[in-house]
Amino acid sequence: EAQADAKFRRVARITVCGKTALAKEVFGETLNESRDPDRPPERYTARYYLKFNFLEQAFDRLSEAGFRMAACSSTGTCAFGPEQGGPADDKIWTSYTEYVFCRD
Repeated sequence: EAQADAKFRRVARITVCGKTALAKEVFGETLNESRDPDRPPERYTARYYLKFNFLEQAFDRLSEAGFRMAACSSTGTCAFGPEQGGPADDKIWTSYTEYVFCRD
């Protein structure tokens, strides 16, 4: 079963977490709201993602809106390795990077 899970194609996405109104202000039409379409403007969400896959574009938009990076965290985890009968290549590795931005 674990091998079947490792074979599906992972789509790289830039997710957006924050208040709905602020996310719309910063990212406008590039914000994909399909996973949480009826979220009120004053509510928080972690279900939006951007319609592009380049971090530089997201960072530019945040900078233009007066945000600065406050923190960054990254992880790399291995789902299963050769000793558990899995493949020995990089496809089994998953990574997650989180960037935290704030505006004064």
